[in-house]
Amino acid sequence: MIDRHLPAPRVRWRGDLSVAKIAQLAGVSQPTVSKVLNGRAGVGESTRRRVEDLLREHGYRRPAGMPATAGLEVLFSGMLSYIAVAVMGGIEDVAAARDLTVGFTDIKRRAAAGQSWIEPLLLRRPVGVVAAFAGFTAEHLELLDGNGIPVVTLDPIGDLHPTPSVGSNNWSGALAATRHLLGLGHRRIGVITGPVKDLAARARLDGFRAGLDAADVPFDEQLRRSGVLTFEDGRDLGLELLRRADPPTAVVCGNDLQALGVYEAARISGLRIPGDLSVVGFDDIEHCNWAGPPLTTVRQPFAEMGAAAARLVLDLAAGERPGQSRMELSTALVVRGSTAPPPTS
Repeated sequence: MIDRHLPAPRVRWRGDLSVAKIAQLAGVSQPTVSKVLNGRAGVGESTRRRVEDLLREHGYRRPAGMPATAGLEVLFSGMLSYIAVAVMGGIEDVAAARDLTVGFTDIKRRAAAGQSWIEPLLLRRPVGVVAAFAGFTAEHLELLDGNGIPVVTLDPIGDLHPTPSVGSNNWSGALAATRHLLGLGHRRIGVITGPVKDLAARARLDGFRAGLDAADVPFDEQLRRSGVLTFEDGRDLGLELLRRADPPTAVVCGNDLQALGVYEAARISGLRIPGDLSVVGFDDIEHCNWAGPPLTTVRQPFAEMGAAAARLVLDLAAGERPGQSRMELSTALVVRGSTAPPPTS
């Protein structure tokens, strides 16, 4: 259960000057000094450093239990993935340039252990939070906002408006994948998407349909499947499509794991890729180059997305308002060996 009234830790500081005098020397208000003392958000980094230098100079020492340096917190659901590592790398680059630390919370691991994650996070009082997991809710946002901790989400699955978010242009990525297959001559193209509630999955499906519409190719609902973004769902849903009397000659997938699952479905069905079936993924994880043949996919700029989210949340922490609540970075189609013209009759 979430404690909505979780108190901030009581902190006692000692120095040879009063907070009022420190504020006067730094040219800031007393509340600003108080925010720095207690590790609160809402202070620009140059101002924070100036105040911290004065505090150290005049004998203020951070009590035991308080974080040594201000930092950003990143929320994931499962850290062992190429995507998480790439996102963290982008965030770390921005944080390091501003003398900030980066911590992370693996929601999946804590949930499996029966542990809460929100209360420890609130006690750590990070400068800001980047939420890169599907389970982030409006309730979590309310708690963090009530404690003065700004939040930026990475590709939220639902509408958390007006929470600022960073993602890639899922619509144009799916459009490019579909045009690529159409250009090769495919007309019976299957599509496997992520969960229908997922905003990114909806955008990719819309981009897929737009590609078909532009080529005057009817969208066949019988060639559409929706599932979770896993290898197993790609395999199982791929088998459903390939066992039809009139199977597709190509499949566009919701992510690379689903696409690799379709590889397995093709193997089980005795089909060759790309001779009998072309496959396109989405994300461009490192496994794409290890597949046989290497997977054609849509690359998402995960490191750049992490960096953009970090810059945005630090701007919010400094009291700046973003010009737009949604930032989208460009995707790029990476053509490899899994796509070719359809087989001749």
